[in-house]
Amino acid sequence: VQLQASGGGLVQPGGSLRLSCTASGPNARLGVTRWYRQTPGHERELVAAIDSLGTSPYYITSVKGRFTASRDNAKNTVYLQMNNLKPEDTAVYYCNSDVRIDQSQMNTWGQGTLVTVSS
Repeated sequence: VQLQASGGGLVQPGGSLRLSCTASGPNARLGVTRWYRQTPGHERELVAAIDSLGTSPYYITSVKGRFTASRDNAKNTVYLQMNNLKPEDTAVYYCNSDVRIDQSQMNTWGQGTLVTVSS
């Protein structure tokens, strides 16, 4: 099973990006999915989380009102819409999910996608 995070890039302050996280592998379904970010010299930081039904997403204080986590279970994809981006949002973003495969569950990390917020 692999997770693939995509959608990062270079954006000016105030701009927007949408990250996507998908799972590949036979019968692999995204479960509770989390978005983390990491900058050089710092620990990976939990940014947002969304449960299997897409209800009651969690956000850290610094992104509340700017980031929105959502999911399309038909497409087996979780999104992180990031609006009003700030330079301090610059980081490598990772998705992490409790991937369900038949009757089992496996915590899995994606490879990371770089978000750079700069003028």
